[in-house]
Amino acid sequence: MAGNAKIPFLDLVTPHLELEEELIWVFRGVLETAGFIGGPLVEGFEREFAEFCEAQDCVGVASGTDALRFALIAAGVNAGDTVITVPNTFIATAEAISQAGARPDFVDIDERTFNIDPRKLQEYLKTRCVRDSRTGKLLNEETRSPISAIVPVHLYGQPAEMDSIVELAERYNLIVIEDACQAHGAEYFSNKENRWRRVGSMGHAAAFSFYPGKNLGACGEAGAVTTNDATLAKKVRMLRDHGQAQKYCHEIEGYNGRLDALQAGILQTKLKFLSDWNRKRRENAHRYNELFGSQSELVTTPYESPRTRAVYHLYVIRSRYRDQLQRHLAQAEIATQIHYPTPLHLQKAYADFGYHLGDFPVAERIASEILSLPMYPHLEVAQQRRIAQAALELLSTKVSVTANRISPQHPRLEIASS
Repeated sequence: MAGNAKIPFLDLVTPHLELEEELIWVFRGVLETAGFIGGPLVEGFEREFAEFCEAQDCVGVASGTDALRFALIAAGVNAGDTVITVPNTFIATAEAISQAGARPDFVDIDERTFNIDPRKLQEYLKTRCVRDSRTGKLLNEETRSPISAIVPVHLYGQPAEMDSIVELAERYNLIVIEDACQAHGAEYFSNKENRWRRVGSMGHAAAFSFYPGKNLGACGEAGAVTTNDATLAKKVRMLRDHGQAQKYCHEIEGYNGRLDALQAGILQTKLKFLSDWNRKRRENAHRYNELFGSQSELVTTPYESPRTRAVYHLYVIRSRYRDQLQRHLAQAEIATQIHYPTPLHLQKAYADFGYHLGDFPVAERIASEILSLPMYPHLEVAQQRRIAQAALELLSTKVSVTANRISPQHPRLEIASS
């Protein structure tokens, strides 16, 4: 690639060209059988993805939002309940809760991981909730709404602190539905079980998105629910297909949320490569860390706990000069994005919930500093060096100006040659 060529934020072309013949074969098979909905392709993918996630069951659905909504409903979340999640996630997390009839309520995040802070979750459950003397259910003291579930988000492909979350959920009799939409294949070491666990196998259920830009992406919309609860899986299967247990036998009112056979075949083909793609993402993340590592005063790189194996759906840095940095990189023909610029509690869609600026200070502070750099398996070493060089050019200028106000001396900045 030419030294000054534009570096895209995401490369969806290269992997599809590499797999072109296999993907065309899937398409031909669907055309020849006219098996567009359900059937062997969907069942085959469900079986293989369940095995990949180390879960007993997988149910393919039409999107990640469907997956989370159906999982919540099937797990027993009722209209009028409250479901706890984080404010720094894509709105689909909260939408799925609302569309299940519940109210999303937020807990602030850990400054290092950007995931839900178990200490703040515990504080919420201890200080903002009471037991209903009649039913024994945990209620939000202010709204009197029953607290029924927790949705930890494995943000950017970094697993949440699941031991603590599951322990609190068991103590307070709450459901745990993992939002794993950005974390296909990520792993977490459970001290409680003394073993590594795959994301998607630790809660009552988990929701995955296969939006094209995900680590495992369809060529369109798709999603899945994984679970170790056969009864929950059976209900999700009914929910996705108009509440049918069998054709024209509607046991419940459901939805049209089925996974297309073509997308299932594409996902099944790609699944064989996911572990290798995740390995390359981790290598790219470690290379970024090395390139930025000696300049910790300029940029904060992602934190990865020794108890996690992240899959880096996104590589997100922090800088107090974020906006200037993004403009500088754009001028250098380097594409970046912000995930996510406005926390959910400050979105107009949730204005009626009565949240205010300052309610979740960590999420708010991070939202003003985060910047997602290009990250994909086919990202080249030279591209990463160019990205780091361009970023540090701008940041070193900002730091030098600040330092000169105090002292004329400041260290020369260099880029690691990894």
